[in-house]
Amino acid sequence: MTTMVPGRPAGVVSLADLLPGCVSALRGEPNALGFPRASSVVVVVVDGLGASVLNERAAYARTLSASRESMFSGFPTTTAAALTTITTGALPGTHGLVGYTVLDAANDRVVKQLSGWDARLDPTTWQRVPTIFEQLGGTEIQSFAVGAKRYATSGLTKAILRGATYVSAESIGDRFAAAQSILDSRVPALTYLYVPELDMAAHRVGWQSDDWAAALEAVDAEVRGLVTGLRADQAVVVTADHGVIDVSARKHVLYGHKPELVDGLRHVAGDPRCLQLHVEPGLDVDAVDRLVAAWRASESDRSWVVTRAEAVEAGWFGEVDPVVAARIGDVLVAARKGIAYYDGRDDENHRRMIGQHGSWSSEETQVPLLRFGAFAPR
Repeated sequence: MTTMVPGRPAGVVSLADLLPGCVSALRGEPNALGFPRASSVVVVVVDGLGASVLNERAAYARTLSASRESMFSGFPTTTAAALTTITTGALPGTHGLVGYTVLDAANDRVVKQLSGWDARLDPTTWQRVPTIFEQLGGTEIQSFAVGAKRYATSGLTKAILRGATYVSAESIGDRFAAAQSILDSRVPALTYLYVPELDMAAHRVGWQSDDWAAALEAVDAEVRGLVTGLRADQAVVVTADHGVIDVSARKHVLYGHKPELVDGLRHVAGDPRCLQLHVEPGLDVDAVDRLVAAWRASESDRSWVVTRAEAVEAGWFGEVDPVVAARIGDVLVAARKGIAYYDGRDDENHRRMIGQHGSWSSEETQVPLLRFGAFAPR
């Protein structure tokens, strides 16, 4: 290869440490994040709020931008994988959600991990490890997940929030009010509050848009209201699942018309910024090698092109369970520059997305770690 392959930084604190750290704080135990003891913790996950874009739009977020602390999100930088890492404390190679879309080999198809759940894909087994909320079952610490009603019974919720009491609240304000009610109850609790509005705006019109800035202002105001009334032993943490970059249509890379890049492919999964290419079953080694060589010849100046074995060796997905390994592409194409990949022959509707994520850039992998109340830096 012509470029060094990135890898998970050794010993780095990441999203996998967040909820375990909160639970340890609720128990008065040491933890990787150094959280002190607290009686109740609210974890606010603002989808798509990368550290870099928060810094760029700090004028719209006086409360959130007061601290510049950040942490490593993980890989791939896509919502389904990252949220599962948060709620399980495990990495994708263990929990099994390894991309936005993933190969379901048993049914010879690619499925969306946010919305593609059906009778053939059981969320209680596809996501392979107990959630932090399940681990708290039977203890004095109660678990709550606050989100929109439309997510209450979704497959992803059943996969990653099982064990928590789901509290439906539609608007951003209603969700923060629900979290405030849990704090007011004064029960020992871990509360997960999910805010998808920024990510939705970024995908639609980009993070540099007025819509995105307005959503950031709304979240900032709600965080300010929540943390202002905290008791000394209550804590709020604000973070994100991943960051985001804007990719214009002129930076779309269309590959479907190049036979050498698609010959032998059975399925394409992953994200536009991190393709996971699955070859036809039984394809001979020489053919796979030719495919890898073709992608490297075409794309190595702007992407990392690695085999599954190379990605696993570099720790991209953490320790990889053999069952999960088959879900990872035979070949991965992870963008280094501000581009996004599309087949180009049949995905015109999907190419309207502006805000993108999924790969290894610092804009995608660095997320805020904002501490308030009992967790505020001393």
